[in-house]
Amino acid sequence: MSNVKVLVVDDSATMRAVIKTVLRSDAKIDVVGEAADAYEARALIKELNPDVITLDIEMPRMSGLEFLEKIMRLRPMPVIMLSSLTQKGAADTIEALSIGAFECVAKPTSGNFIEALSGLTTIVKAASKYAPTKRADLEPKERQVPRKFDNSIIAIGASTGGVEALLTVLSAFPENCPPTIITQHMPATFLSTFAARLDRSIAPNVFLAADGAVLERGQVYLAPGGDYHLQLRGRLKIQCQLTQSDPVSGHRPSVDVMMHSVALAAKKRAVGVMLTGMGRDGAKGLLNIRQAGGRTLGQDAASCVVYGMPKSAFEIGAVEQQIPLSRIGNKILSLCEIKETVNS
Repeated sequence: MSNVKVLVVDDSATMRAVIKTVLRSDAKIDVVGEAADAYEARALIKELNPDVITLDIEMPRMSGLEFLEKIMRLRPMPVIMLSSLTQKGAADTIEALSIGAFECVAKPTSGNFIEALSGLTTIVKAASKYAPTKRADLEPKERQVPRKFDNSIIAIGASTGGVEALLTVLSAFPENCPPTIITQHMPATFLSTFAARLDRSIAPNVFLAADGAVLERGQVYLAPGGDYHLQLRGRLKIQCQLTQSDPVSGHRPSVDVMMHSVALAAKKRAVGVMLTGMGRDGAKGLLNIRQAGGRTLGQDAASCVVYGMPKSAFEIGAVEQQIPLSRIGNKILSLCEIKETVNS
């Protein structure tokens, strides 16, 4: 198998040097070129035919977002965005993921830059296996008609590709949906912006989970990230709990931690869902839900940006059914819906 060819696009010569150093530490990656802006990059894409592009969001002459939109429209290919940890950077990050970026990586501002970007090699190699297409419109959709639900609790885990996947799944939810908790792997700085984007786009209310928040219908609770896992506590009055225990499966927040707590708190009332993402986080936790009598779903390989987390869960028997992304939202609701009985 040939090496992954990468084009590095960033207006900072220093940052380009850091990215090149990080990527060249992996023998399976070749940095074939670099560009300081979108116009240079456009010419090099034609000349070098890279497998993956790393692209700075904030650039002169043409922004990274504008250039990304052109790439996804004219020549879809894997693009990894680098974004600053600012409010504008967070909003641009969510927009980039919605447009079609494979992943967004936070730009370091202090400390050891090379160490901070060490995970970039893994992301680049995963991106090289991804064949992107133009993303569907993810603007607010028609409000869903309320339905009659039982006392189920929904838990969803996602990572790479999760922005599109969660918007797609949750767009099926009506305003009285069962309480839903979500762990999405994403820098904490970006998560509040993502929660606001979800809240504008779907019928239920979306919040960053707060410690002690009581689960209620029509509410979606997103793990706030950073130093906190999102768990559940209680039996009759179930609440969110934020804990600072060690990372699990390499993550904090961890899908495994969330799913395990849901299995304990909700048992047969739990509906666990594993969406697109790299790695194995959540597989064991989803298995806990299934073993406790809950229902479990996994996104199928064909509709995943990265068939990693769902695959790991499926391989250990945690997934009851694998289905395409477009059908997951309604399938979740059907598992939670009260079935009307007709008396003869």
